[in-house]
Amino acid sequence: MIQSLFGEHIQTLCGRYCDALQLPECSEFDAVLIHSGSEQHYYGDDRAVPFQAYGHFCNWLPVNKPDQFILAREGKKPRYFQVVPNDFWYDQHIENQSWWADHFDVVRLESVAQLQQHLDDSSIVYLGESGELAKSLGADHESRGADALAFYLDYQRAYKTRYEIECLQKAADLALQAHAAARETFLAGASEYEIHQAYLQSCQALEDETPYTNIVAINDKSAILHYQHKRKQRLPNNGVLLIDAGCRINNYGSDITRTTANAQAHPLFHELLLGMEKLELDLVAAVQPGLSYVEIHQRALKGVAELLSNLSICRSSVDDLMQEQIPQLFMPHGVGHLLGVQVHDVGGHQSNPQGDKRSPPEHSPALRNTRTMEENMVFTIEPGCYFIPMLLEPVRKSSRGDLIDWQLVDELTLWGGIRIEDNVVVTDTGQRNLSRSAQ
Repeated sequence: MIQSLFGEHIQTLCGRYCDALQLPECSEFDAVLIHSGSEQHYYGDDRAVPFQAYGHFCNWLPVNKPDQFILAREGKKPRYFQVVPNDFWYDQHIENQSWWADHFDVVRLESVAQLQQHLDDSSIVYLGESGELAKSLGADHESRGADALAFYLDYQRAYKTRYEIECLQKAADLALQAHAAARETFLAGASEYEIHQAYLQSCQALEDETPYTNIVAINDKSAILHYQHKRKQRLPNNGVLLIDAGCRINNYGSDITRTTANAQAHPLFHELLLGMEKLELDLVAAVQPGLSYVEIHQRALKGVAELLSNLSICRSSVDDLMQEQIPQLFMPHGVGHLLGVQVHDVGGHQSNPQGDKRSPPEHSPALRNTRTMEENMVFTIEPGCYFIPMLLEPVRKSSRGDLIDWQLVDELTLWGGIRIEDNVVVTDTGQRNLSRSAQ
């Protein structure tokens, strides 16, 4: 299914890049050269940093290799400059599978230095990380036209083709399988490290092949939003697991979070978890074309306020809690972000293709997406509720703190926090939850 949709996807990209070259600021350009990026090394070392190709390159090809190039020109088949060095130290092989390679004019090169002789006298705009390389090729990299082109393409990437949605669906299906394995491993009393390994084993991935570093947090560590460690020791009181992990298919990554509590966790934490799971599904169900993503975030904050009030974690009405921005103390992040070849995909704050921005509300500066929902957009919905001492302690003795039951907070802090996250595509009438279809 994925492979049969690729040709249509490439036609869409060709049309999108053709439209970009018709922009008034881009009238001087005949072609766009997209660079996957170059390999980087750790400072003072000869060991390479794990490579991740530039998003706009990944949009064209299921290849994640350094120093690859796509040349997009109006009315012509896209050209793929495939740089394969002669190298006996590393395996540089790229398998040109016909389902994608047949849609490109593939030109095999042994080095980036050979690229220049294959470029004609077209006026080229360069998309990529290396201004020095662009200059050496005589390509534009930093003009107003180059900026306009990047703004336009960033904005349009929010609208996914059928091929992209299918890749994201398969990435979600694979991740859900691995999440189930991780949950079973946790319930058996395993360590964070063992849970992490169970996840990777289930989806048959190396850590560098996942779309981001897995977050595998037990108990209080689940209140650290991007917790990065994998403790190897088994804890005697494993009560809560928060795992935020995805998989990648053809460079498109899923981003799914699940929170599990067992009998050791505080009874009130179980009630809060059930409430958060319902809230998350209600937010997903509300998705529809024409609705502002900011509205979904506002509903998430209100939902957290209702839970805090109903469970007596806070001692005030929902309106008072919202007025005092109490939910933000328990949910300091945005309710989600655009998703695609990048986990936090580009263009989330753009209000138009010209690069104008709609900033997040002042009360929620971490919100990554302020777009109006439209058909074929894909994003995450991920409300959370955490007990983070760094945020809560400064208000303990303030007027805002008077609204909080600190005894309950102190008891729940031992169990960290909750985040539930799904991947959602907007349809013509509502939404499709990519990360529930296989459950």
